[in-house]
Amino acid sequence: MNWVSEKLPTRKEALVFLKEHDCSDKVINHCTAVAGLALKTAIVIQGRGILVDSHLVEIGALLHDIGRSKTHNIDHAIIGARIAKQAALPESIISIIKRHVGAGITPDEAKKLGWKKDIYMPITLEEKIVTYADNLIEKSKPAPVEIIIEKLIKEEKIEAANRVKKLDEEINNLIGIKT
Repeated sequence: MNWVSEKLPTRKEALVFLKEHDCSDKVINHCTAVAGLALKTAIVIQGRGILVDSHLVEIGALLHDIGRSKTHNIDHAIIGARIAKQAALPESIISIIKRHVGAGITPDEAKKLGWKKDIYMPITLEEKIVTYADNLIEKSKPAPVEIIIEKLIKEEKIEAANRVKKLDEEINNLIGIKT
């Protein structure tokens, strides 16, 4: 499939795209679970009078791990963005894919990973919602954010753990949960 404008794929087209790129059932189940939580989050935020593109959130969440069709390491974000770009997916989807890891990758972290200079931190509300939801889904089941935070701390990635916590607090505040 090829998208040449900012017109987003449908949910069905996004799922077909994942299958066409040989994503495993586990990856597709994870993406579907993330999309469900992300969409619910977007709808709650919309209900509080905040502008958010819920369709972009859903499709971005469905496609956020397309790079896992090639690798399961952190580079899946870069590879996924490349796959999306080659398919001429909208830039808004490419950015979600590129920026969804953890709570973003700083320029210093990107340099250490050997990634080209770019923005790897979620900026838009839609990017942040997908990232938030991804942090709350372990495989295809809901999990407390503390699991990812503890894992990052064990790996001595304190800054990343703090970013995950900060993002969680930001989105919880938008949905009306006081942390």
